[in-house]
Amino acid sequence: MSHKRLNISSAVQSRLKEARIARLSTLDAKSRPHIVPICFVYESSFFYSAIDQKPKIVAPERLVRLRNIRASSDVALLIDEYDEDWSQLWFILIRGRAEVMPMSARRERGHAICKLREKYPQYTGRMLAPDATIIRIAPERITSWGKI
Repeated sequence: MSHKRLNISSAVQSRLKEARIARLSTLDAKSRPHIVPICFVYESSFFYSAIDQKPKIVAPERLVRLRNIRASSDVALLIDEYDEDWSQLWFILIRGRAEVMPMSARRERGHAICKLREKYPQYTGRMLAPDATIIRIAPERITSWGKI
C-alpha cells in the first residue's frame, strides 16, 4: 500500500494519541455501510487496530469489517468527544484506505501490537494474541472540528 504522509497539526496528533475509541466505517461489496467501535493506535502516520480475543458471534476471519475491507479498502474513522457543554465538543474524521496486514509483515505487525498493548492495558494479557489480525489504515484526508 503506497502512502502519502499527511501534514497533521500537533493538536490533532495529540487528540489521536489520547483518544480511547474510534468508530470504523467500512463498505461491503454493494457499498452498504457498516460501522463498529474499535480500539486503535495512531503510529508512524498509520492507524492500527487488532482483532482481539473478546467474544465474537462469528469466527474472527468472518467478521464483517474484515470482509468489507477485502471487498473495498475505502474506510472512515470517526474519533470524537461529546460533552453537555457544547463548547467542549470535537471530532476528527479520517478517510483512508485499509488493509488486513499480511502475516509476512512481521516487524510492522509486531510494532503495532506492541503499541496497542502500551495504550490498552487489557491487551497485555491474553486478550491480544501475538498473531492477531491487524488492520492498517492509511489516512488520505483528515478533517477536524471543535475544541481541538
